[in-house]
Amino acid sequence: MTKIRTQYNRRSFIKISAAAGGGMLIGFSWLNACKPNAPEMAAGLPLPEEWYEINGYIKIGDTGLVTIYSPNPEIGQNVRTSMPMIVAEELDVPWDHVVVEQAPLNTGFYQNQFAGGSLSIRLSWNALRMAGATGRRMLLEAAAKEWGLGVADLNASEGVISEINGDRSISYGEIASNAVGIEIPEEVELKEVKDFKLIGTSQKNVDGKKIITGEPLFGLDFHRDGMKLAMIAHPPAFGMTVGDFNADEIKGMPGVDDAFVIDISIDEPAMFDEKGFHQLVAIVGESTWPLMKAKNALRVNWQTTGELESTAIHKKRLADALVNGQVQESRKDGNPEAAFRRAAKVIERTYNAPFIAHNTLEPMNFFAHVTADKAELIGPTQTPEALEGSVAKLLGMPIENITVNMTRIGGGFGRRLYVHFGLEAAAISKQIGGPVKLIYTREDDMTQGTYRPTYSSVYKAGLDENNNLIAFSVRGAGLPEGPVFPNRFPAGTIENYSAEKILAPTNVTTGAWRAPRSNFTAGAEQSFLDEVAELAGKDPIDFRLELFDRAINDPVGAEFDYDAERYAGVLKLVREKSNWNTPMEGVHRGVAAYFCHSTYVAEVFDMVMENGNPVIQKVWCAVDCGIVVNPDAAANMIQGGVVDGIGHAMYSQLTFENGSPREMNFDTYKLIRHSQAPREIEVFFVENEIAPTGLGEPGLPPAMGALANAMYKATGVRYYDQPFMGMERKVIG
Repeated sequence: MTKIRTQYNRRSFIKISAAAGGGMLIGFSWLNACKPNAPEMAAGLPLPEEWYEINGYIKIGDTGLVTIYSPNPEIGQNVRTSMPMIVAEELDVPWDHVVVEQAPLNTGFYQNQFAGGSLSIRLSWNALRMAGATGRRMLLEAAAKEWGLGVADLNASEGVISEINGDRSISYGEIASNAVGIEIPEEVELKEVKDFKLIGTSQKNVDGKKIITGEPLFGLDFHRDGMKLAMIAHPPAFGMTVGDFNADEIKGMPGVDDAFVIDISIDEPAMFDEKGFHQLVAIVGESTWPLMKAKNALRVNWQTTGELESTAIHKKRLADALVNGQVQESRKDGNPEAAFRRAAKVIERTYNAPFIAHNTLEPMNFFAHVTADKAELIGPTQTPEALEGSVAKLLGMPIENITVNMTRIGGGFGRRLYVHFGLEAAAISKQIGGPVKLIYTREDDMTQGTYRPTYSSVYKAGLDENNNLIAFSVRGAGLPEGPVFPNRFPAGTIENYSAEKILAPTNVTTGAWRAPRSNFTAGAEQSFLDEVAELAGKDPIDFRLELFDRAINDPVGAEFDYDAERYAGVLKLVREKSNWNTPMEGVHRGVAAYFCHSTYVAEVFDMVMENGNPVIQKVWCAVDCGIVVNPDAAANMIQGGVVDGIGHAMYSQLTFENGSPREMNFDTYKLIRHSQAPREIEVFFVENEIAPTGLGEPGLPPAMGALANAMYKATGVRYYDQPFMGMERKVIG
């Protein structure tokens, strides 16, 4: 068995304490992510008489129930189900005996208490296993002491301890209180992967029933007696600030209690603080409809303080940056310039993508109650610790006087990393001297910023007379951050290679959008590689595998940040599962493969033409993410990423005129419809014993490239600019 230490430093430890009414509490300070379950999951077991909510603890009750307090936000990645499964596996309790509850923010106890970067399971794997395994060991020692046996004489399984060579048995609930005084071992044994019983099985989303029946889970559901509602108006354009406004008129409108300007600017702002609109008009009242009418009646003297950028300016800045921009990160192997000069064939293509918004299903909202000496915040945030720190700075209040509690998040993938809406709620609460819930309209959200940056990349490849790839270069610029990853594929596969990531300025606020930078780069890179393969007269998958063979057997350069065998493995798996080498009449196929968030994904799109429109008939996905905890949930994440990638590649864009976004709601900003999604998406996972990696984001990037390649096969047109289609055309499914 694998052994793991229970103590590493002062912040990573396990401790045991008694639960009131009997039972055992197992605390672990570096649990990074797991999510609330529900008491009704504990089939056949009554709840203990008392539950004590202690942050970061596994709680074993005298009835045998196990409660896990989860520190990290639930953003739809289904960790509310998968994380408890990991603990239950090592603890060896039946899945329906596990209850999980959301913990509040506790920066002194937890690390990595956030949702982002597809890191939840990846960072939590060892911590959760350690906690479960330690609980199991302590229970075994308690039973051994009770019976006068050695731990080696006992077996623990399904919540019951039994003698290996005897008839005695006892449930975890019956022996839990006896384990409290037992010394914690310095290391515990973890199960071998082959012995997993729960991990690797599909379990339903434990919040599924609550979601579809409308039980209060989300920030918008939160209510507290006596709280006010608030709405805001920010400047209509990037490069503007708030002047004065018709405050007396607004305050006199029915249903309006107050109206005023708030300022959320902070000295030394942190990573996730607002960079665009620091000053806003806030309107406070009892219900949303009067507030919305008051917003429409606002007459604000907006003041221009910076350049009012347009889409034309953005395009020019990107083009200039590609020629003379500031290179932030680069790599160069061999002599690409000389290789291009001697190449028999050279191909160069430019790819572009616009700003795009997150458009979360649940609009931005947050509750705040600020008093003279403390502040309480409740709502949907991916970064509770960042919010806590920023509120402390804004209010000039000691951080220990700030509390942040998290609700379930109705969509995000980066949008709720940024904490401005929580700060705004705190500023409004301070001004009115009472509790308030801030609610954004869709237009507020879509025009505020934190968009996916706009990008432009130039790819160039050179082939020799035998159609071997001998030179490759990419220069990529973004507003403000470039999209290139210099040490990712095809780095390490080509003798003469260069990659440059270039910065360019803008006052439009941007931020992380699902699979940051990868969401554009995968589409551009994989589209280009298909065109290079066609120029070389080679099958697209064979062409890619040739490159991986070089990286496996004779890699170029000092480093590259992917495992070439695993990368090639998903391509081989998707080739096999999709029967790639067997042509199908009327079916046009595109392939792409990409590595990000430590996970490898390859996808094949099958497309047919119906009534002159391309229809995505089926998508085949091969994924290497290490051990799969919950297969159905994992497949759902990949499927969702595919649909998301298709929709945004096909339709989504934000354009600007005089600093203002033109698209403000779904009448002008198109999202994919149900009828336009693929008719079938099948997902295959590589089986191995590697610790789990990310899944929330890696399914999206290759979808954009595979879609573009399938569309070329179906229509004969190469797609270099996103969105691929305007409002007048559609992909149906």
